[in-house]
Amino acid sequence: MSVLVCGSLAYDTLLHFEGAFSDHLLPDQLHKLSVCFKVPRLRREFGGCAGNIAYTLQALGTPLRILASVGEDFAPYQAHLDALGVDSGLVRTVPGQYTAQCFITSDQADNQITAFHPGAMDNPPAAHPADAGPLQLAILAPGGPATTCQLAAELSALGVPFMFDPGQELPLFEQDALLALIAQARWLALNDYESELLCQRTGLSVAELASQVAGLVITRGGQGSDLYADGQHWHVPVAQADAIVDPTGCGDAYRAGLLYGLAQGWCWLDCGRLASVLGAIKIASRGGQNHPLAPDAIRQRYVAAFGVACPL
Repeated sequence: MSVLVCGSLAYDTLLHFEGAFSDHLLPDQLHKLSVCFKVPRLRREFGGCAGNIAYTLQALGTPLRILASVGEDFAPYQAHLDALGVDSGLVRTVPGQYTAQCFITSDQADNQITAFHPGAMDNPPAAHPADAGPLQLAILAPGGPATTCQLAAELSALGVPFMFDPGQELPLFEQDALLALIAQARWLALNDYESELLCQRTGLSVAELASQVAGLVITRGGQGSDLYADGQHWHVPVAQADAIVDPTGCGDAYRAGLLYGLAQGWCWLDCGRLASVLGAIKIASRGGQNHPLAPDAIRQRYVAAFGVACPL
């Protein structure tokens, strides 16, 4: 059985601003914003939520399949996935479209300004979860609201438990769609901003959200993460990082940790601890798919961070 990873495959252009965005934004002038940030460093990487999650899961030895739509410029990314050994047989190429493109500018405080061109991602995948063979679980990462709703219904009909990760697409969902997705999902993954926005959009509190799913996680960057399951709440601190280099893809590495643990039958707390370790490893590398993942190093970091043995 495999994990189905649904979401975006994208080319990331990563830019670094050597100052603070806040020093160049005037709060009383945001209605007529015109700002230019000089970015002396630029990198192009393979990215997208589905690609980043798949990278970490594959490195951990998890059988997986990606379900996504891409454009005619996907050949270099395809070669990259092939080299990693990732099964991309369910990826659809849309004629006349670009693969999704993400332009991410980070400042010295790890704040990010992102511009995203969905390209082929706005087209529904040609394949369906039923085409993926036996599935243990799935994640619906950002991949277009209409596609997410369609795949949620199909996964629910198949009885496949899935994690709903709305990400930066959350504002694009109508209230009824969000409520339906929460009702269908087994797990819910959010960052702190998304949790506040989801509560606002649905009228539900964090406690009410947690009561509707088997597990809820709210990540809080350098302040760690909060886990909710079975009426309990745990705060998981961040694991120590070797360096703070690039936050791009840290949330995806974290979610891969959750999925790996769930696929292994771990408890929610152990899943969150592994996720914290993987996020710390990722932030020390540039891009979403360049971080090294050695099992022994992961175990050592886990013990150092939490004082208990890692179940990996």
